Amino acid sequence: MLQLLIIALGICQAASLAISTPGSLDEHGVCQCSLTVPDMTFPADRMEILERENMKLSASVQEQITKIEEYKATLTGCLQKLTNLTKKVEFMEMGGISYTELDFELLKLEIKEMQTLVEQLRFSINGSSALVESLFEEIHNISIMVNHLESYDKNNVLAVRREIAALRKRLEDCEKNRVTPTQPSISYGTCKHGGLANISKPFVVQLNWLGFSYKFGGWGKDTFPGANQDNHWVAPLQTDGRIMNIVRFYTSYDNLLLYKSPTDKILTKNLPYNQIDYTNCGQGGGMIVYNHTMYYNCYNSRDICKYSVDTNVVERKPLPDASFNNRFSYASSSWQDIDLASDENGLWAIYSTEQNSGNIVISKLNSTSLTVEKTWSTSQYKLGATNAFMVCGVLYATRTLNTRKEEIFYMYDTNTNKEGQLSIILDKMMENV
Repeated sequence: MLQLLIIALGICQAASLAISTPGSLDEHGVCQCSLTVPDMTFPADRMEILERENMKLSASVQEQITKIEEYKATLTGCLQKLTNLTKKVEFMEMGGISYTELDFELLKLEIKEMQTLVEQLRFSINGSSALVESLFEEIHNISIMVNHLESYDKNNVLAVRREIAALRKRLEDCEKNRVTPTQPSISYGTCKHGGLANISKPFVVQLNWLGFSYKFGGWGKDTFPGANQDNHWVAPLQTDGRIMNIVRFYTSYDNLLLYKSPTDKILTKNLPYNQIDYTNCGQGGGMIVYNHTMYYNCYNSRDICKYSVDTNVVERKPLPDASFNNRFSYASSSWQDIDLASDENGLWAIYSTEQNSGNIVISKLNSTSLTVEKTWSTSQYKLGATNAFMVCGVLYATRTLNTRKEEIFYMYDTNTNKEGQLSIILDKMMENV
């Protein structure tokens, strides 16, 4: 027993020395010590929680960055729309074009779309945004301007038109109470009629997107029978009134009015040393779009160019004996020696030759090969006319009466080879047409 007690005391003393903790002997002589062991276990569960929170935070930051990029793109587009809209409203305010109800409705629709967009941005962005608030204020101001223009247009155009509509309705009601003979229907797109009898008054649609300095060129639709009549094209000439180097296409009339979603076709080519190739460019305002193809007088030549809108491929072919480079243009416009036209019968070229002493020559063209199928020579001097066009195989030429009136005074029927005089007065928006 004494030996066991000594061993126990020794063990207790050793443990006490090693751990520096007091001990005691129980009634049986066993040494008992109290030890406090520190918790050294690694907190893995807390580490996993931190990792999950970090991943959530990273995803949230990335989401906010993506939203900021989307807002930036949206604001940029909105600024561009607002710039275009401001130009149009300022132009209308200066009296550059006559007001129409359609103009105001389109403007208000565009403003409403932008107001909705900005409201969404204001709701989505937490806190204030100087750019968004500035946009909201500008859109609000331009909305007030449009409403003011509509209410106080200087010519009272809208009031007059509404009154005319009411009178027309009353007239229609009176006509219903009368027994009148049934008039034969007109077959539009055919030539079952007695010839041209009248032309309605023109109206200004818009200023071309290049500005006031670009006063010459052409615009219209695809004249091929059955073509999509929603598509419109605009081809302004350069300020010299000679070179056509760009054509712009719109997929709808509304887009044309609002300069919206255009497609530009460039006809020039860049050469080394800052040189430009004008070979495929047009010359003068005699261009036309027919069956997804633009036809025009090639620059600095008597060639006719055929430009495919779908493939951007240009083909060309000389027009035999045709005068060019402003030798025999129209009286009111330069560089339009070769004027392309189309009607129910196909594609035509209106031009002059030295052999015909500068008088108008008409050629029926093959729209695919550009070859001349048949030619007619007239007695009308080309410089004595301001313009010409074709309807059902009949050439009609115009001349100036005064700064606001034009007269269709001459015709040549290629169906009968007969020419004649007539007098159909039409209004014009500019001094020269």
